[in-house]
Amino acid sequence: MVNEVIEHSGFPWAMRGAAFLIMGLLVYANLTLRSRLPPAPRPWSLTEFVTPFGELPYFLVVLACFLFFFGMFLPFTFVILSAEHDGMSTYLANYLVPILNAVSILGRTIPGYIADKTGRFNTMIVTSSLSTILVLALWLPARGNVPYILFSAFYGFSSGAFVSLAPALVAQISDIRQIGVRTGSMFAVVSVAALVGNPIGGALVSNENGNYTHLQIFCGMTMLGGSVAFVAARWSLAGFKPTIKI
Repeated sequence: MVNEVIEHSGFPWAMRGAAFLIMGLLVYANLTLRSRLPPAPRPWSLTEFVTPFGELPYFLVVLACFLFFFGMFLPFTFVILSAEHDGMSTYLANYLVPILNAVSILGRTIPGYIADKTGRFNTMIVTSSLSTILVLALWLPARGNVPYILFSAFYGFSSGAFVSLAPALVAQISDIRQIGVRTGSMFAVVSVAALVGNPIGGALVSNENGNYTHLQIFCGMTMLGGSVAFVAARWSLAGFKPTIKI
């Protein structure tokens, strides 16, 4: 849709159209959602947002999400450009992100069901490691249409799992009365990584004269760091006992 609007009405109106679509959905959501319990306002305290970082499991989960977010959005932003750089037609390359997002729907649902059976931390470690492997072993050496299409599909699944499971990890290690505060603190920290990851990736491409190798390595290594931190968070809760559901 965006590509068609850009072609017929230009980029500014394509962005306005996307913004109006998002605004309409948000208005509908805000008008139809109802709180299960009546709100109970209380004084705001910065200490509530800072104190959780003194707990090792929480700190490691936030660190893992921070590192993972550094690289997670780079394929979303650069997979089309890198595919065109490696010879894919613009027409076909424009379908890579829709493929990624479509499969992400499965990634945000199926791993959550599996996590209830096998453990949320266990599932997160597997899916985040899968994302790392896909970037370093499939996206990095990809030089044709098929590898790029397969990468987009598989990465959409594994990255979608991360998006849905990250708040679940925080909830699992938090008092139910503190889930909102602790989830907010986590996203406040990782938002910095999400914000600066793409500019860093763009700078790496520019410094390499349009080649995407350094960007792909940066993406894979930051996600590898996040996967290792998830393992450390699991260890802080249950030790190195792989059969435990956690």
